[in-house]
Amino acid sequence: MLITKQRLGFALVAVAVVSTGLAFAVYQNVRGPAPLTLGDGINGPVGMVWLPAGEFLMGSDHKQARPNEGPAHKVRLDGYWIDRYDVTNADFSRFVAETHYVTTAERKPEWDDLKVQLPPGTPKPDDSVLVPGALVFVGTDRPVPLNDFSQWWAFVPRADWRHPLGPDSTIEGKETHPVVQVSREDAQAYAEWAHKRLLTEAEWEYAARGGLEQATYAWGIDFSPGGEKMANTWDEVQPFPVTGAIEKFKIGTKPVGSYRPNAYGLYDMSGNVWQWVADWYRADAFSVGHQPAGAVAVNPMGPSDSYDPELGVTANAPQRVIRGGSFLCSDSYCTSFRTSARQGADPMNSMSHLGFRLAMSRDQWEKAPLKK
Repeated sequence: MLITKQRLGFALVAVAVVSTGLAFAVYQNVRGPAPLTLGDGINGPVGMVWLPAGEFLMGSDHKQARPNEGPAHKVRLDGYWIDRYDVTNADFSRFVAETHYVTTAERKPEWDDLKVQLPPGTPKPDDSVLVPGALVFVGTDRPVPLNDFSQWWAFVPRADWRHPLGPDSTIEGKETHPVVQVSREDAQAYAEWAHKRLLTEAEWEYAARGGLEQATYAWGIDFSPGGEKMANTWDEVQPFPVTGAIEKFKIGTKPVGSYRPNAYGLYDMSGNVWQWVADWYRADAFSVGHQPAGAVAVNPMGPSDSYDPELGVTANAPQRVIRGGSFLCSDSYCTSFRTSARQGADPMNSMSHLGFRLAMSRDQWEKAPLKK
């Protein structure tokens, strides 16, 4: 599971293309490939895939599914464009160069943003510890109990999107890797600049499934069909979160498109990095009371607030949905590379395995200055 259950950062840890993809349709029942279009800059935005309107079964009642994934329910969506790849370091660099945007990890954190993620009455820390930085996966040198994530995550001052592992790290030579250490606020700022938007949670899952009805993975029912690795996930040669002295430098993002696309021609819908989406996170978002039993949800926008009982006294702390899992997901600890897996995250948080991709509605494309 993604570790944003409490606001760990800021010294408070102790407090807390398509044809290739179509081949995979044989692994599971499929509605039939939709007539997909890859944007060419004239008929559609470059680097985006058009997904026509459709209906699918969202969520899961599978034995592997967690309670927050069910019950499975019908959803109908209008058509939309979606990024073929996650936003890369090169993409984000162009955005920053043009706008001079400063990410949340590069700013001194605001106490008002922090305290909403902490138990009531938590005293404000001294200003000297409220410094720019972000959460970095550091791993362990030996197996440890998996109920204390502070053993493998650390707040690192001056870690940010340019220095994802800390001030001595760099993204040089990693221009095609997905950008990380970006908060939901940062993703939204990029989306506005690009004349796009964050996907809704339903749009994300519809795209990730690639037309495979209730398949466990974006590519089908087998995690490694024919022994082939299908996504950048944790290598089970070592138990999570053991990295050792050398192996830790081999763990991380890979260039976008390093693995085969799903049947919609979309890359890295599972693994590599978690992806921000638009919806507020509620653990019970799919349950009766939020959606009438048997009804078809049309273009659902998600709940109006956050709720996660696992947070205890901070159950209503603001959280946004993240999807897709990352290079840290493993069968032994986190299986969130499954298409129905969902998690909440503090929208102001930045982490070394958290990025995003975007969507564009038809009307956005028609009005986009990029089209002219």
